[in-house]
Amino acid sequence: MNWTVLGASGLIGRHVVARLRTTGETVFAPGRTDAGIYERRLGHVIYAIGLTADFRQRPFDTVQAHVSRLAEILQRTDFDSLLYLSSTRVYMHAEDSSEDAPLSVRSQDPSDLYNLSKLMGESLCLHSGRPSVRVARLSNVIAGEDTDTDNFVPSIVRAARAGCIVLHTALDSAKDYIHIEDVAELLPRIAVQGRERLYNVASGVQVSHAQWIELLAAQTGCKVEVASGAPTVRFAPIDIRRVQREFGYIPRPVLSILNFAADPI
Repeated sequence: MNWTVLGASGLIGRHVVARLRTTGETVFAPGRTDAGIYERRLGHVIYAIGLTADFRQRPFDTVQAHVSRLAEILQRTDFDSLLYLSSTRVYMHAEDSSEDAPLSVRSQDPSDLYNLSKLMGESLCLHSGRPSVRVARLSNVIAGEDTDTDNFVPSIVRAARAGCIVLHTALDSAKDYIHIEDVAELLPRIAVQGRERLYNVASGVQVSHAQWIELLAAQTGCKVEVASGAPTVRFAPIDIRRVQREFGYIPRPVLSILNFAADPI
């Protein structure tokens, strides 16, 4: 089976490429400016192009990655299927996190630029006229070697190794996290075998800041400070019943991935 992974240099893309090649699949991983994507059959496409922590400082790049580039791919390339990677962040203002739940966004909120761009990308996919185009809403992905981003867990790992974690959100804040190996295994299955058009890809379990901090403090001996007046930030638990029913998915425990933090500081 032939695959194309767009955004293969990113965390998710490179793990998906590695997983596919391990299972004997043929994978094309073009660079950002490779015009060859318009001249060949792409097979099954994983669209992993996107911005995460720096989207507030790069609004035009965010829309380009999540919408404009996607539109070009949908219109101009030859593929068998395409799986667009969206985000469970779109449930930020929702109480119901099932895939068919109505969602709300606030254009005046700079944080919602990300949600708006992802939802526009989803809408393009779902109304492209091609039933083999699907969407996966990914939760917060955790990978043991992912220490170079500004996302929450990598940032506190770096702080723990430096000796002190300073939190600007309360210890009872919590999010859904998913193990990178679960992501790499599920995405190709959804792309080819999915009976639905839209899937939540998450663990379905919220992990609090306190749980991460307890592990890191035990492994590194770091000090922990919580900023005065730090707010509690919690999202609705992510509904993963669809992916569980269809693929028999059992999430890996994400907290175990922090064993790597015990490496010498």
